[in-house]
Amino acid sequence: MTDVSKRAIQTPMPRVLIVGAGPAGAGLAYLLAQRGVEVQLLERQLDFAREFRGEFLMPSGVEALEQMGLGSLLKSIPHMQPDSLEIYVHRRLALSLRTDDGDIRELFGEHRPQAVSQPALLEAIAAEAARAPGFELLRGATVRDLLRERDRVVGARVHTAEGTRELRADLVVGADGRASVVRRRGGFEVREQAPPMDVVWFKVPTYAGYRGARGYLGRGHLLLSYEAWDDRIQVAWAILKGSFGELRRRGVPEWIEEMAQHVTPDLASHLRAHRDALVHPFLLDAVSDRVTRWSAPGVLLLGDAAHTMSPVGGQGLNVALRDAIVASNHLVPALRGGAAPEALDLAARAIEAERLPEIAAIQRAQAIPPRLILSRAWWAEPLRRVIGGALRAGLGRFALSRAGLFLFGASPVRLRV
Repeated sequence: MTDVSKRAIQTPMPRVLIVGAGPAGAGLAYLLAQRGVEVQLLERQLDFAREFRGEFLMPSGVEALEQMGLGSLLKSIPHMQPDSLEIYVHRRLALSLRTDDGDIRELFGEHRPQAVSQPALLEAIAAEAARAPGFELLRGATVRDLLRERDRVVGARVHTAEGTRELRADLVVGADGRASVVRRRGGFEVREQAPPMDVVWFKVPTYAGYRGARGYLGRGHLLLSYEAWDDRIQVAWAILKGSFGELRRRGVPEWIEEMAQHVTPDLASHLRAHRDALVHPFLLDAVSDRVTRWSAPGVLLLGDAAHTMSPVGGQGLNVALRDAIVASNHLVPALRGGAAPEALDLAARAIEAERLPEIAAIQRAQAIPPRLILSRAWWAEPLRRVIGGALRAGLGRFALSRAGLFLFGASPVRLRV
């Protein structure tokens, strides 16, 4: 055996420890493992069926999966493509788009939005990553703290069913969501931009005559509903922050009745009839925040850990997948080049520099609708009537066409490695 061969065997492969198997973490783990990097992916739960997971893929998210070579997964997991979009203002139809007349296809292009089972999507991505010999998924693994040497993060202390382990890595990626342990233990500073709303989130069985996606705008509320992937209707009721407490104290029938007052008669009757059959109802505390820097020596934040997205526009799943692509573009060369600490830190800063403009733009745009639509100020009601009139006058298609930020992202994201 030559000396060169011996050195090749003795040189350890670069290793990345990714905390959190959401879309950013699982997506990055798959991309790195495919390219020869050793990856340990930690998931706190034993499965991916969490209480709340955004399940709407915008064209930007569909395209991201296709670039990753995972577009075929969308055909194999439960999904639903809405065939219509209707917007109501004060229960009166203001805009209607349908696929059968080409409107939605013209608006969205070849990548139509769709509701997917995010747990099934994440399981499928993890299964694809497991084809690579250097990939390992640890379920039921909770990070307790970060390991440091000379002011650099070099791994994590992890609790599992078998006990506590110390996992070392060239880079730790925190993709563990809005309650990120890596963010907290890493000492990252967070700037919150909390939207003035909460979201009541639940599903009800579907019914004959319901189709597509609907939006209901009214005084102090915004209700979105759509056909989900599991033969149910997903309902997201956005209300002014803090206003749900009184309704909850009055009981489920009261807040269902309040909701029914703002939607069309068919959906109102259905909600009343199925008020005892709600699936996983809960109140989502809407949060929008961003860390002041995404990385420190040896550690990088991605997805909601770096930038928690408001529910407005269904962006969380999509920007997380785009984060994974950009992170892969910068990390793979640094890892293949020997995983020098300086190179990894430089790559982490480059990821933030590339992703921050889009994230900041989307978060600014997300902050506008709640302040306009949910406001009870004197000017808010005339504004809502103007919006309704403009939509009915035919400006709705133009307005949606200008919503490209939510549909396609702020700038192209391309997988280059």
